[in-house]
Amino acid sequence: MRTDIELRRVNLTRYIAPLREGGSLPALAEADDDFKYVIKFRGSGHGTKALVAELIGGVTAKILGLRVPELVFVNLDEAFGQTEGDEEIQDLLRWSRGLNIGIHFLTSALTYDPVTTPVDGKTASQIVWLDAFLTNVDRTAKNTNLMIKYRELWLIDHGSSLYFHHSWDNWEKQALNPFPMIKDHVLLPFADQLEEVDKEFTQILTPETIREIVSLIPDDWLNWGEQDETPQDLREVYYNFLTTRATHSDIFVKEAQHAG
Repeated sequence: MRTDIELRRVNLTRYIAPLREGGSLPALAEADDDFKYVIKFRGSGHGTKALVAELIGGVTAKILGLRVPELVFVNLDEAFGQTEGDEEIQDLLRWSRGLNIGIHFLTSALTYDPVTTPVDGKTASQIVWLDAFLTNVDRTAKNTNLMIKYRELWLIDHGSSLYFHHSWDNWEKQALNPFPMIKDHVLLPFADQLEEVDKEFTQILTPETIREIVSLIPDDWLNWGEQDETPQDLREVYYNFLTTRATHSDIFVKEAQHAG
């Protein structure tokens, strides 16, 4: 396992505030390392599948050289949140005991505005390629999930990636999906180097690297299969889905070029 993609584990110590603009009710919280994190909870509507998407998306982006806040595994023990006054939040915390995921909070960062802050063609192409690869439906002008800090562009929130796993049917067909929703990507108008990025990124995302990425998924996040399916069986579907998309990346690259 490459040490640069291993995630630290921290314990949640203080719930600060809900971030109600997120559909899954994430929260700003503090951990026992004294850092603040945006926490995605396993007890939210999409359950652990959203955490798997966040993990795979964030780690993949980092491996490809894009700026992503540090991801950590966040443990929430049974005693945490019992004094929370909001009943909805208290229920969420109770249902989220165990391992969750945290994204380092970018203090003083501003939401990316495509009108005032153009992005160079290489960076735009890299992010468009990543989101087409991951089938991330949530990087649009309405919700960019991009932040600016010290004039640098940071990627946040990959929880809407890998939407095939919400049905878990016919993943083979979904892996070859050209992803027509890329037409709504906020950076598509700037992405003029997709072929060059495709060559670069497919050399990085080898089957061995993809295997390392999916091996990070905790067993107890893989809990929705049939009775005879083990966590490793489900992990293998993610591996096969991602390797298929990397091998056939020309399908979604051509779609993005056509949409642009």
